[in-house]
Parts: sequence; structure tokens; C-alpha cells
Amino acid sequence: MKQNAQPFLGILDLECGLVTGATRPPPRPGSILNPASYNMPVVLETVSGAWAEIVIRGDPALEVHYVAAAKRLAQRGAAVITANCGFSIRHQAAVSASVKVPVLTSSLLLLPLLLRQLPVQAKIAVLTADSTQLTADLLGIDDPADRERIVIGGVEGGEMWRNEMKRPPQQTDVSVIEAEVLDCFEKLRVRNSEIGAILLECTAFPLVASEVRQITKLPVYDITTLCRMMIASVSE
Repeated sequence: MKQNAQPFLGILDLECGLVTGATRPPPRPGSILNPASYNMPVVLETVSGAWAEIVIRGDPALEVHYVAAAKRLAQRGAAVITANCGFSIRHQAAVSASVKVPVLTSSLLLLPLLLRQLPVQAKIAVLTADSTQLTADLLGIDDPADRERIVIGGVEGGEMWRNEMKRPPQQTDVSVIEAEVLDCFEKLRVRNSEIGAILLECTAFPLVASEVRQITKLPVYDITTLCRMMIASVSE
């Protein structure tokens, strides 16, 4: 396997159902797939069988495919490895143990840091593609008091969610994603006035992170935030 001359961000990608010879549309501004999000080249490796619906609900059989794709990225010269679905955090331990480069499978890895940087009375809104599948074990927070500070909202059942569940998945207009994410947040804020920050779990949500930040006037974090931080730590 040929190694890239320039270090890059390796992305464990979902199945996208492209027919042979077809190419994806160019990544949109702010996308996890866009090199401009990091000022570093991006290389994708598809995780075999990783359709969005399967990754979101969880399937232990995917782990071997996550590991195999991560090893391919490391062999090609990835400086950092991430994943194109926050629910990939289920495979964080296995993937990070299989390669010798930093692995960031989900923005959920930021939760312990965010809890410590906010006042103890503040809450964090975690916005996800499917709140019915974002169970407590995926948050990585053991302290019950800290767990109470995390409030979760999802866009399951909406247009973006329906498009992502299709095979192949269909692209959703950014305006639709923005409206669904903001509606989800406002429903959370009605019940939780103490929200002090927003963490976007879904890797489609960085497309609207800037707009969410401007409208809510809150700090907004996503997987690209975490990747940029790690890239800065390994760049020469």
C-alpha cells in the first residue's frame, strides 16, 4: 500500500453506495470531509458495512471492519484518524489500540473537558442524529452529578435523519439541517435554561455550527473542533 508523502487526516467513512466509477459531490464548507475544515489533506477509507442506520443503532460485527480501515489509513500515513459518525465511539477502544496515531471517533470525547471548563451549575446540550440511540454508556461520564449536567436532543424522524437512513444516503439541504438543529436546541432550552454550551454529535452538523453559534450565542463544539485541536498537537 502506497504511503502518502504529506501527512493527512484519515476518516473512517460510512458506506455511501456509489456505483462503480461514480464520484461524490465535493464536500460542502464546514463538512467533516472538507480539507479546508482543518488546513490538512483528507483521505477517506470506507468501513465495510457501515451504513448510517447500522452504525447508529450499533453492531459489534462492524468493529473488525473499523479496525481494518484504520490500519489502512495508518499504513498510508495518516497523522490523525477520525470517523464520519459520532456513534463510531463504540469502536474507539478497539481502533485506538490497533494503530499508533491519535484516534478521535466522536465529538463525544470532548464531554469530560467541556464539563470541567463550565461552571458546575451549567449544562451541556448534546445534539445528535438520534437521541433514542445515544445511551448513557456512550457518553463516557461515570459521575452521576456530571451525567445530570448533560441534556440530549435528537433530530430523529426529520428530513435529514430520513435521508441518512436511505441506501444510498441522500444529501440534505443545509437550510433544512440548520432548521432541524435549531428546533431541537430550542426544545431543550425550554426545559433547561442553564445550558452553557452545545456539543454537536452528528458529523453532518458541523455544516451549520457557525450559524448555531451566531443564533444561540453559546460556544458550539463538533468533531471538526476536536480534530483541529489534535492536528495542531501533532503538526510540525
